[in-house]
Amino acid sequence: MAVIYPFMQGLRESPFPAPGKTVTIKSFIPESGTELIELTRPVDAHLEHVEFQALLQRLSPQLILHIFASAVLERRLIFLAEELSVLSQCIHAVAALLYPFTWAHTYIPVVPECLLDTVCCPTPFMVGIQMRHLERVLDQPMEEVSTHFALQVGDEEEILPIKLQNEVLMSLSRHHSNNNVQSKHSASEQVNALVSEAFVQFFVRTVGHYAAHIKWGRSGRGAFQERAFCKALASKTSRRFVKKFVKTNMFSLFIEEAEKSRIPQEEYHEQKKHRRES
Repeated sequence: MAVIYPFMQGLRESPFPAPGKTVTIKSFIPESGTELIELTRPVDAHLEHVEFQALLQRLSPQLILHIFASAVLERRLIFLAEELSVLSQCIHAVAALLYPFTWAHTYIPVVPECLLDTVCCPTPFMVGIQMRHLERVLDQPMEEVSTHFALQVGDEEEILPIKLQNEVLMSLSRHHSNNNVQSKHSASEQVNALVSEAFVQFFVRTVGHYAAHIKWGRSGRGAFQERAFCKALASKTSRRFVKKFVKTNMFSLFIEEAEKSRIPQEEYHEQKKHRRES
């Protein structure tokens, strides 16, 4: 406590750093004296505590894409690993692939033994289970577990538009093949940004036109025009995917926030226009 308390006190008294900025904390270490500890906040907040290399090192690009497709449709996802850190890193990374959307259901990166019955939950979940608990999970009534415990349903390759799926797969394959060579020389932030950008572009090209289909009333509230939004897509495969995606909780919550006020939308487009002109 003699070491921890002064450090925590210094942390509380320090201003919260802006994205990309660093805060310096003084900490007294016995036999070493006062030590300066620098904590840097990532530039992109949604990638804080995220390591995509954890996925790239352990799963194939095709499997990562299958997991993403299942997560987008809010299915039940179970991750198995021996180490707690691996479970935590991989699940955080998968959740980050959904940005700018947020997983809206049960989310437990490492399930404690007392909550293993979660795998029998009829609602969507994303959970991590240590391999030593596998037998306990399989001891659950099979009619309850078998439908959720399968790694794949079988239609994962048909969920995402094939053209966009191939583009994301190419990007993942490139980072996967270079991962072992570059991991020691490339900053993890750079890998995170490149991988995240591939999935952000997927959403931009499928649902990025949502703002044009919010009808604004005099009160400043908006009403999303779902039918016109779906019909605006020229690609049949993209339209088929979007018709399923708009029914998910994560998309509904995203649109609810967008409908609340027109001001953030106008500010965003004004900033985008200003950047192009400059």
